[in-house]
Order: sequence, then C-alpha cells, then structure tokens
Amino acid sequence: MLRLKKVLSAGAVLLFTTISFAEQPIFVQEFMGQIDFVKGRLMQLAEAMPEESYSWTPGEGVRSVGEVYVHVAQSNCYMLSLVKGEKPDMSEGSIESDKKTAIAMMEKAFSVIKEEATKFSEEDLNKEIEAFGMKFSVRNFMVTMIAHLHEHLGQSIAYARMNGITPPWSAQE
Repeated sequence: MLRLKKVLSAGAVLLFTTISFAEQPIFVQEFMGQIDFVKGRLMQLAEAMPEESYSWTPGEGVRSVGEVYVHVAQSNCYMLSLVKGEKPDMSEGSIESDKKTAIAMMEKAFSVIKEEATKFSEEDLNKEIEAFGMKFSVRNFMVTMIAHLHEHLGQSIAYARMNGITPPWSAQE
C-alpha cells in the first residue's frame, strides 16, 4: 500500500510538472536550455579562476576577469528589465569584482532571469519593446540576451586560458 502511494504521488508530480512545462512556449523552453548551458559554463570558469586572477586584465581600459562576471550579472538584470518594460537603474556605483561577490551576483542574476522567463507566454514573446534605440520583439531581444552571454563566455574562456586555466569541461575530454 505504501509503495502504491509513492508511485501515485510520483506520478502526480510528474503529470503536473509535464503539464506546466508543456504550457510554456517552445521558445521559452529553448531559451531556458541556453541559459542553463551558458550559466553552467560561466560558473565553472568563475570557480576555476583563482581569486588573484580576478583583477587581471589583458590591457588598460579593458574589463578585468571579475569585472566581466559582474557585467554579466548586471547586464542580465538590465536586459530583463527592458523586456519587462521597466525603467532600468543606470546608476553605476562602485561594485566589488572579487571572486565571492562576482559569483554571488551571477548566481542571483541567472536565478532572476530563469524565474521571470518561465512566466512568458506566446503573447508576451510577440510584444514589441524598444532597446538601444531599436525595436525588437521580446523573443528577438531574448535571442540578443543569449548572444551577449555567449560573447562573454568566449571572452571568459580566453581570459582563463591566458591565465593558464583550462576550462573545466575541456579538461574532462
């Protein structure tokens, strides 16, 4: 009897999860997959980089390792606010870019994006927004968000390699 209850409970959870997931537009599901992928890679690199490398920069006037990770976090929140039609806070205060702060900021920003994006309906994705002096559908702007994240993933891979760090997923192959 106990085993039957467990099977029924697990089945109910699976059914409701599947129904909820099925109601999400396919694009949102694909976006979430990309967010999970790029987040995983960025977080692995951020963890692999030693604390002392967070202030390293390839040249004057170029973001440091830590500043790239902070930028990723801030831009995720900024771009999401544009999608939601909010007026983003553009005040640039002094933000620490040490390892602990940068990782915590990225973790929080990716969580917010995932939480908000799962709420988007097909109608939301088709809405038009204005950003950077251009008009986008929300769907198209979300593609821009993913492209931006992949750009900084590539930058972070180059920074890691210049600091003698092999990306963790490459070391496993």
